[in-house]
Amino acid sequence: MRVMATMQSLVSSPDASASAVGFQFVRDLATALSEGTVELPSYPKIAARLQKLLADEDCDAEKLVRVLGAEPVLTARITTMANSAALNPTGRKVTGLRAAVVILGQDTLRTTATAFAMVQLRQAAEYKGIERPMVALWRENVGRAAMSFVVARHTGSYSPDSAMLAGILSGIGKLYLLARASKYPALFADAATYAAIVRDWHSSIAQALLESWQSAPEVIAAVRDWSSAGEDQHASPGLADVLAAADLLHSYSDRPEMLQEVIPGHWAMQRLGLKAGCAGLLADSAAEIAALRDALGA
Repeated sequence: MRVMATMQSLVSSPDASASAVGFQFVRDLATALSEGTVELPSYPKIAARLQKLLADEDCDAEKLVRVLGAEPVLTARITTMANSAALNPTGRKVTGLRAAVVILGQDTLRTTATAFAMVQLRQAAEYKGIERPMVALWRENVGRAAMSFVVARHTGSYSPDSAMLAGILSGIGKLYLLARASKYPALFADAATYAAIVRDWHSSIAQALLESWQSAPEVIAAVRDWSSAGEDQHASPGLADVLAAADLLHSYSDRPEMLQEVIPGHWAMQRLGLKAGCAGLLADSAAEIAALRDALGA
Protein backbone atom coordinates (compact mmCIF):
# COMPACT_ATOMS: atom_id res chain seq x y z
CA MET A 1 0.00 0.00 0.00
CA ARG A 2 2.74 2.48 0.92
CA VAL A 3 4.62 1.74 -2.32
CA MET A 4 1.47 2.39 -4.36
CA ALA A 5 0.70 5.61 -2.48
CA THR A 6 4.18 6.94 -3.17
CA MET A 7 4.06 5.85 -6.79
CA GLN A 8 0.80 7.79 -7.28
CA SER A 9 2.49 10.90 -5.91
CA LEU A 10 5.40 10.40 -8.27
CA VAL A 11 3.14 9.96 -11.30
CA SER A 12 1.72 13.44 -10.69
CA SER A 13 5.20 15.01 -10.66
CA PRO A 14 5.76 17.41 -13.59
CA ASP A 15 9.45 16.45 -13.66
CA ALA A 16 9.72 13.17 -15.57
CA SER A 17 13.38 12.60 -14.69
CA ALA A 18 12.75 13.14 -10.96
CA SER A 19 9.75 10.85 -11.18
CA ALA A 20 11.77 8.07 -12.82
CA VAL A 21 14.54 8.38 -10.24
CA GLY A 22 11.89 8.43 -7.53
CA PHE A 23 10.43 5.15 -8.78
CA GLN A 24 13.85 3.50 -8.58
CA PHE A 25 14.52 5.02 -5.18
CA VAL A 26 11.24 3.72 -3.77
CA ARG A 27 11.82 0.25 -5.22
CA ASP A 28 15.24 0.19 -3.57
CA LEU A 29 13.71 1.26 -0.24
CA ALA A 30 11.08 -1.47 -0.43
CA THR A 31 13.75 -4.06 -1.19
CA ALA A 32 15.95 -2.93 1.72
CA LEU A 33 13.01 -3.12 4.11
CA SER A 34 11.86 -6.54 2.92
CA GLU A 35 15.39 -7.95 3.09
CA GLY A 36 16.22 -6.34 6.44
CA THR A 37 19.25 -4.51 5.05
CA VAL A 38 18.42 -0.96 6.19
CA GLU A 39 21.67 0.55 7.49
CA LEU A 40 22.66 4.17 7.90
CA PRO A 41 25.63 4.71 5.55
CA SER A 42 28.92 5.65 7.25
CA TYR A 43 27.45 5.21 10.75
CA PRO A 44 30.50 4.97 13.07
CA LYS A 45 31.27 1.41 14.14
CA ILE A 46 31.94 2.42 17.75
CA ALA A 47 28.47 3.98 18.04
CA ALA A 48 26.78 0.93 16.53
CA ARG A 49 28.78 -1.36 18.81
CA LEU A 50 27.80 0.69 21.85
CA GLN A 51 24.11 0.58 20.88
CA LYS A 52 24.18 -3.21 20.74
CA LEU A 53 26.31 -3.52 23.87
CA LEU A 54 23.78 -1.48 25.83
CA ALA A 55 21.05 -3.86 24.70
CA ASP A 56 22.91 -6.76 26.34
CA GLU A 57 21.45 -7.57 29.77
CA ASP A 58 24.90 -8.69 30.97
CA CYS A 59 26.53 -5.39 30.08
CA ASP A 60 28.09 -3.59 33.06
CA ALA A 61 29.95 -0.33 33.64
CA GLU A 62 33.38 -1.94 33.41
CA LYS A 63 32.67 -3.42 29.99
CA LEU A 64 31.31 -0.08 28.75
CA VAL A 65 34.38 1.76 30.00
CA ARG A 66 36.69 -0.66 28.17
CA VAL A 67 34.83 -0.15 24.90
CA LEU A 68 34.45 3.61 25.25
CA GLY A 69 38.07 4.09 26.28
CA ALA A 70 39.12 3.30 22.70
CA GLU A 71 37.33 6.39 21.36
CA PRO A 72 38.53 9.60 23.05
CA VAL A 73 36.10 11.91 21.22
CA LEU A 74 33.10 9.88 22.37
CA THR A 75 34.58 9.66 25.86
CA ALA A 76 34.87 13.46 25.99
CA ARG A 77 31.26 13.88 24.86
CA ILE A 78 30.03 11.46 27.53
CA THR A 79 31.92 13.37 30.21
CA THR A 80 30.50 16.65 28.93
CA MET A 81 27.00 15.20 29.04
CA ALA A 82 27.51 13.98 32.62
CA ASN A 83 28.50 17.51 33.63
CA SER A 84 25.53 19.24 31.98
CA ALA A 85 23.26 21.24 34.27
CA ALA A 86 20.23 19.07 33.48
CA LEU A 87 21.89 15.77 34.37
CA ASN A 88 24.24 16.94 37.11
CA PRO A 89 22.26 19.45 39.20
CA THR A 90 24.74 19.23 42.11
CA GLY A 91 27.41 20.85 39.96
CA ARG A 92 30.04 18.46 41.28
CA LYS A 93 32.62 18.00 38.53
CA VAL A 94 32.68 14.56 36.91
CA THR A 95 36.08 13.73 35.43
CA GLY A 96 36.30 9.92 35.25
CA LEU A 97 34.69 7.92 32.47
CA ARG A 98 33.36 5.27 34.83
CA ALA A 99 31.64 7.88 37.00
CA ALA A 100 30.14 9.49 33.90
CA VAL A 101 28.82 6.12 32.67
CA VAL A 102 27.17 5.43 36.03
CA ILE A 103 25.62 8.90 36.25
CA LEU A 104 24.19 8.88 32.74
CA GLY A 105 22.63 5.43 32.59
CA GLN A 106 21.91 3.39 29.49
CA ASP A 107 19.38 5.58 27.69
CA THR A 108 21.45 8.74 28.02
CA LEU A 109 24.54 6.83 26.90
CA ARG A 110 22.58 5.78 23.81
CA THR A 111 21.58 9.39 23.24
CA THR A 112 25.19 10.54 23.58
CA ALA A 113 26.44 7.82 21.23
CA THR A 114 23.88 8.89 18.64
CA ALA A 115 24.92 12.53 19.01
CA PHE A 116 28.56 11.55 18.51
CA ALA A 117 27.65 9.48 15.44
CA MET A 118 25.70 12.33 13.85
CA VAL A 119 28.63 14.72 14.21
CA GLN A 120 30.87 12.13 12.55
CA LEU A 121 28.36 11.64 9.73
CA ARG A 122 28.23 15.36 9.02
CA GLN A 123 32.00 15.32 8.57
CA ALA A 124 32.00 12.38 6.14
CA ALA A 125 33.28 13.32 2.69
CA GLU A 126 30.38 11.61 0.92
CA TYR A 127 27.89 13.97 2.58
CA LYS A 128 29.58 17.29 1.83
CA GLY A 129 26.89 18.12 -0.70
CA ILE A 130 24.07 17.78 1.81
CA GLU A 131 25.80 19.14 4.88
CA ARG A 132 23.44 22.10 5.26
CA PRO A 133 20.14 20.13 5.30
CA MET A 134 21.81 17.45 7.44
CA VAL A 135 22.84 20.04 10.04
CA ALA A 136 19.36 21.59 9.98
CA LEU A 137 17.73 18.21 10.52
CA TRP A 138 20.15 17.35 13.32
CA ARG A 139 19.54 20.63 15.14
CA GLU A 140 15.81 20.02 14.91
CA ASN A 141 16.25 16.57 16.46
CA VAL A 142 18.45 17.91 19.25
CA GLY A 143 15.93 20.62 20.08
CA ARG A 144 13.14 18.05 20.19
CA ALA A 145 15.27 15.75 22.36
CA ALA A 146 16.07 18.44 24.93
CA MET A 147 12.43 19.50 25.05
CA SER A 148 11.31 15.87 25.38
CA PHE A 149 13.49 15.56 28.48
CA VAL A 150 11.79 18.61 30.00
CA VAL A 151 8.25 17.52 29.04
CA ALA A 152 8.73 14.00 30.42
CA ARG A 153 10.07 15.30 33.70
CA HIS A 154 7.32 17.92 33.96
CA THR A 155 4.50 15.44 33.38
CA GLY A 156 6.15 12.80 35.59
CA SER A 157 4.74 9.88 33.59
CA TYR A 158 7.79 8.86 31.58
CA SER A 159 11.53 8.53 32.06
CA PRO A 160 13.17 11.81 30.95
CA ASP A 161 16.21 9.82 29.77
CA SER A 162 14.05 7.57 27.58
CA ALA A 163 12.18 10.60 26.26
CA MET A 164 15.43 12.35 25.34
CA LEU A 165 16.66 9.20 23.58
CA ALA A 166 13.42 8.96 21.60
CA GLY A 167 13.74 12.64 20.75
CA ILE A 168 17.29 12.37 19.44
CA LEU A 169 16.17 9.44 17.27
CA SER A 170 12.91 11.07 16.17
CA GLY A 171 14.26 12.09 12.77
CA ILE A 172 16.50 9.10 12.10
CA GLY A 173 14.30 7.88 9.24
CA LYS A 174 14.47 11.30 7.56
CA LEU A 175 18.23 11.36 8.06
CA TYR A 176 18.57 7.97 6.39
CA LEU A 177 16.48 9.13 3.43
CA LEU A 178 18.51 12.32 3.13
CA ALA A 179 21.79 10.39 3.21
CA ARG A 180 20.59 7.86 0.67
CA ALA A 181 18.99 10.46 -1.59
CA SER A 182 22.34 12.25 -1.82
CA LYS A 183 23.25 9.62 -4.44
CA TYR A 184 20.13 10.55 -6.47
CA PRO A 185 20.63 14.27 -7.29
CA ALA A 186 17.52 14.42 -9.47
CA LEU A 187 15.34 13.83 -6.43
CA PHE A 188 16.35 17.18 -4.96
CA ALA A 189 15.31 18.93 -8.18
CA ASP A 190 11.66 18.27 -7.36
CA ALA A 191 10.82 19.18 -3.77
CA ALA A 192 7.35 17.66 -4.00
CA THR A 193 8.69 14.28 -5.14
CA TYR A 194 11.24 14.11 -2.32
CA ALA A 195 8.67 15.30 0.25
CA ALA A 196 6.26 12.55 -0.81
CA ILE A 197 8.93 9.90 -0.32
CA VAL A 198 9.89 11.25 3.12
CA ARG A 199 6.24 11.45 4.17
CA ASP A 200 5.48 7.87 3.18
CA TRP A 201 8.69 6.14 4.24
CA HIS A 202 10.51 7.81 7.12
CA SER A 203 8.54 6.04 9.89
CA SER A 204 9.13 2.54 8.50
CA ILE A 205 12.79 3.27 7.86
CA ALA A 206 13.21 4.55 11.42
CA GLN A 207 11.58 1.42 12.82
CA ALA A 208 13.86 -0.85 10.78
CA LEU A 209 16.99 1.02 11.84
CA LEU A 210 16.08 1.03 15.52
CA GLU A 211 15.17 -2.64 15.48
CA SER A 212 18.61 -3.42 14.01
CA TRP A 213 20.12 -1.44 16.92
CA GLN A 214 17.98 -3.46 19.35
CA SER A 215 16.34 -0.35 20.78
CA ALA A 216 13.59 -0.67 23.39
CA PRO A 217 10.14 -1.38 21.92
CA GLU A 218 8.60 1.72 23.54
CA VAL A 219 11.28 3.94 21.99
CA ILE A 220 10.79 2.32 18.56
CA ALA A 221 7.02 2.82 18.78
CA ALA A 222 7.40 6.45 19.86
CA VAL A 223 9.83 7.30 17.05
CA ARG A 224 7.59 5.54 14.53
CA ASP A 225 4.32 7.12 15.68
CA TRP A 226 5.03 10.57 17.14
CA SER A 227 4.37 12.55 13.96
CA SER A 228 0.88 11.01 13.72
CA ALA A 229 0.15 11.04 17.46
CA GLY A 230 -2.93 13.22 17.02
CA GLU A 231 -4.71 11.03 14.49
CA ASP A 232 -6.32 8.78 17.14
CA GLN A 233 -8.00 11.29 19.43
CA HIS A 234 -9.09 8.61 21.91
CA ALA A 235 -5.71 6.93 22.38
CA SER A 236 -4.13 6.71 25.81
CA PRO A 237 -1.13 9.01 26.36
CA GLY A 238 2.24 7.49 25.50
CA LEU A 239 5.84 8.34 24.79
CA ALA A 240 4.89 9.37 21.25
CA ASP A 241 2.76 12.14 22.79
CA VAL A 242 5.81 13.39 24.69
CA LEU A 243 7.69 13.73 21.39
CA ALA A 244 4.74 15.40 19.68
CA ALA A 245 4.28 17.85 22.56
CA ALA A 246 8.01 18.54 22.66
CA ASP A 247 7.97 19.22 18.92
CA LEU A 248 5.19 21.77 19.35
CA LEU A 249 6.92 23.50 22.27
CA HIS A 250 10.22 23.54 20.40
CA SER A 251 8.52 25.03 17.36
CA TYR A 252 7.06 27.87 19.45
CA SER A 253 10.01 28.40 21.78
CA ASP A 254 10.75 31.78 20.18
CA ARG A 255 7.10 32.91 20.24
CA PRO A 256 5.65 31.55 23.50
CA GLU A 257 2.85 34.11 23.51
CA MET A 258 1.18 32.17 20.67
CA LEU A 259 1.21 28.80 22.44
CA GLN A 260 -2.19 29.11 24.10
CA GLU A 261 -3.78 29.58 20.70
CA VAL A 262 -2.59 26.22 19.36
CA ILE A 263 -2.65 24.01 22.47
CA PRO A 264 -6.46 23.36 22.46
CA GLY A 265 -6.22 21.73 19.02
CA HIS A 266 -3.13 19.67 19.81
CA TRP A 267 -4.19 16.25 21.04
CA ALA A 268 -0.82 15.23 22.45
CA MET A 269 -0.74 18.33 24.63
CA GLN A 270 -4.28 17.62 25.79
CA ARG A 271 -3.59 13.97 26.62
CA LEU A 272 -0.53 14.92 28.65
CA GLY A 273 -2.42 17.59 30.55
CA LEU A 274 -0.26 20.42 29.18
CA LYS A 275 -3.10 22.88 28.78
CA ALA A 276 -1.74 26.00 30.49
CA GLY A 277 1.46 27.48 31.79
CA CYS A 278 3.58 26.22 28.89
CA ALA A 279 5.10 29.66 28.30
CA GLY A 280 6.33 29.56 31.88
CA LEU A 281 7.64 26.03 31.37
CA LEU A 282 9.67 27.24 28.39
CA ALA A 283 11.05 30.17 30.35
CA ASP A 284 11.92 28.10 33.41
CA SER A 285 13.68 25.40 31.40
CA ALA A 286 15.48 27.61 28.87
CA ALA A 287 18.90 27.35 30.52
CA GLU A 288 18.54 23.62 30.99
CA ILE A 289 17.53 23.08 27.37
CA ALA A 290 20.44 25.20 26.18
CA ALA A 291 22.84 23.11 28.30
CA LEU A 292 21.48 19.86 26.86
CA ARG A 293 21.66 21.17 23.30
CA ASP A 294 25.24 22.22 23.84
CA ALA A 295 26.18 18.85 25.36
CA LEU A 296 24.58 17.04 22.43
CA GLY A 297 26.54 19.07 19.91
CA ALA A 298 23.82 21.15 18.28
